[in-house]
Amino acid sequence: MTATTLLRPSRSEELRIRSRLAASAAARDGGVLSNARLAEWLEDRRRAQAQRVERVPFAELAGWGFDEETGDLRHRSGRFFTVHGLRVRSDFGPVAEWDQPIIDQPEIGILGIALRDFDGVPHLLMQAKSEPGNVNGVQLSPTVQATRSNYTRVHGGSAVPYLDCFRRPRPGSVVADVLQSEQGSWFLRKRNRNMIVEVGPEVEAGEDFAWLTLGQVNALLGADDTVNMDARTVLSCLPDWRQDAGGADRALHTDTEVRSWITRRRAEHEVVAAPVGLARLRGWHRDERAVSHERGQHFSVVAVDVASGRREVPAWSQPLLQPHGVGLAALFVRRVDGVPHALLRARAEAGFATVAELGPTVQCTPENYAHLPEEVRPPYLAEALAWREKAVYDVVQSEEGGRFLHARSHYAVIEVEDALPLVSDEFQWVSRPQIEDLLRYSHHLNVQARTLVAALRTLS
Repeated sequence: MTATTLLRPSRSEELRIRSRLAASAAARDGGVLSNARLAEWLEDRRRAQAQRVERVPFAELAGWGFDEETGDLRHRSGRFFTVHGLRVRSDFGPVAEWDQPIIDQPEIGILGIALRDFDGVPHLLMQAKSEPGNVNGVQLSPTVQATRSNYTRVHGGSAVPYLDCFRRPRPGSVVADVLQSEQGSWFLRKRNRNMIVEVGPEVEAGEDFAWLTLGQVNALLGADDTVNMDARTVLSCLPDWRQDAGGADRALHTDTEVRSWITRRRAEHEVVAAPVGLARLRGWHRDERAVSHERGQHFSVVAVDVASGRREVPAWSQPLLQPHGVGLAALFVRRVDGVPHALLRARAEAGFATVAELGPTVQCTPENYAHLPEEVRPPYLAEALAWREKAVYDVVQSEEGGRFLHARSHYAVIEVEDALPLVSDEFQWVSRPQIEDLLRYSHHLNVQARTLVAALRTLS
């Protein structure tokens, strides 16, 4: 067993966990906090955690500066993260070579949700957390959402609540523990430890925390900008309480064929990414307030000043990456011999540690492709846009508010006809049981696909 794989319980223990989670998913009005009280609590937390987030010139970034030689943007402590340049050559997508800024944060953070029984029903300890990049301030986040710099208190701030539940879990209490990636287009090999740990009655909810049933959290996944990205990725690592194990042998492709396909795409795709100084990027320019692409596309690197009375540090400055346009992450689904399948794409992104991970059928910012001919736009983009009206799930979700400014994507699950042809070997129909099994391991499903897995589980 390795630290990068989901800890696999015995068969009887797995069935017990699934049965308990099913009971929690069925409890849609909560045992500890009613839905009415939950809405009041969230609104109260939004008022209590009001932040002032102001765009400022780079010169006003306290503790940050551009390296005189490379132009890289870094913190004076040498910790947190750095924004530097990347020169990429790839055979994936319509552009063979490009330069871009990227966030380099080599430390591994902890994203953890505590699980506790109340009257025999498991509840999740969720945190109301305000991030400077969120469009609406407070969103629902995991119990612990902390980088290594946060929980080692490099910033000199207060301790992270509940951290010991995840750094020193009791024997037999770990439900999930797996390293997962973040956005490979914006982060360089960024990984977080996604954990779910059972705790006892000694763990109580603090002021910014609430015990919610899985049914309540699933309902909130259907609301725009409510459950943050970090919570969604951890939720995807829960064992699937709805999974029909009997369908595992009726998949369109065998497990071996699916794994061989993933390995082949990683072996045959080429992604060569070399660091370059931010000042040496081709096609990008820096002024006093932003590092931007010459065509105004993709994203910019900007600076913000933040004041908050409810964070580990009450005031700070930092860079944020600001996307241009709202993204689209669409997953096509259909049944094969009664077994749900999803059309996944093996995506090669510059920041992935393993060249390629499985993403949704369509994952892009449509505005970035508007200037390109139809034949070089992302496959199935036209269909996804045309079929959005019949989506069984269509919600705008925020991306990581601690590093991205107002980054949002439409997440859609679209049921399609059986006859949909595959346009290339980058795509494969993968059964739901196979997807759930892949989530036991690191670097198989990207963060956008994991959000959609969490969404799929909310559908009846």
